[in-house]
Amino acid sequence: MKYTKLGNSDLNVSRICMGCMGFGDAARGQHSWTLDEEHSQEIIRRGLELGVNFYDTAVGYQNGTSEQFVGRALRDFVSRDDVVVATKFLPRLQEEIADGITGQQHITNMIDTSLRNLGMDHVDLYIYHMWDWNTPIYDVMDGLNRAVKAGKVRYIGISNCFAWQIAKANALAEREGFAKFVSVQGHYNLIFREEEREMVPYCEEENIALTPYSALASGRLSRLPGESGTKRAEEDAYAKFKYDATAEQDGVIIARVAELAEQRGVTMTEISLAWLLTKVTSPVTGATKLHHIEGAARAVDLELSAEETAYLEEPYVPHPLAGVMAQNRRAAAGEKHVWMRANEKTGEAEK
Repeated sequence: MKYTKLGNSDLNVSRICMGCMGFGDAARGQHSWTLDEEHSQEIIRRGLELGVNFYDTAVGYQNGTSEQFVGRALRDFVSRDDVVVATKFLPRLQEEIADGITGQQHITNMIDTSLRNLGMDHVDLYIYHMWDWNTPIYDVMDGLNRAVKAGKVRYIGISNCFAWQIAKANALAEREGFAKFVSVQGHYNLIFREEEREMVPYCEEENIALTPYSALASGRLSRLPGESGTKRAEEDAYAKFKYDATAEQDGVIIARVAELAEQRGVTMTEISLAWLLTKVTSPVTGATKLHHIEGAARAVDLELSAEETAYLEEPYVPHPLAGVMAQNRRAAAGEKHVWMRANEKTGEAEK
């Protein structure tokens, strides 16, 4: 495993971040494909053996049980100071707004809930999961800064945003003396490269870490179309929603990934992540089987030639925004946005 600094922080993170959305009690959440605690621990233990020290979860994953599984596993297998733990918080619900819960109070409630779930006294990276159009950005940044000053959070990050949004938030933070976002977790992979238009150059200019989710496009970049995949691949309607409309044009790139994998004697996962690792700090890579995290770890040592990189990139065409970011664009255009719990919207509230 290789390690690097997370943007403008002093956090030393593995080049692979284990995404923990696939862990949690399926009976208590909105997904049937998540792993139970025993199998979640097996994956986390293997990740630690491979040198993965960066783990990403969220209070919204399976009603907090992902955080609980991750927290217990890390406490059992490793010293707290040897891992970097990231979790995410949700926007205010309409009920909270009606009850007069401020943005600051909401963040305090959210971080306290996550710390209880994790069984920890702090998280290393606390991520604003998606832009809250019903809460002033000042209240969000003030609430996050209070969590940092209280010692509950070391650094803050943001997910599912446009470059102008993080720029606005960090400018406000600089003016007010608040903590600034050190990382962005956006949708970025070999068949969805819209982040390259504004977010990637902005983050390079400001030394903000890119830790993208959907690094393998929900498995599409790890196997050929028609090959059997995971239970999630079969049942995750949200992933189908994100990619099925562009399946034909994406298929050209996927075929090239398979071609290079055969030529190099490696897996498609390794080729796809090796490409992404030249662009970002640490891709968030979900794992529900041992070979998922093993392949991700091997990708860190695979170097693609300039010719191979160009061959993979050449067929790309612009993609429409989907899911959370499509909602974000509509809200920016003035459409009223109401946050609901994930299980009220068939997964559209999630990554």
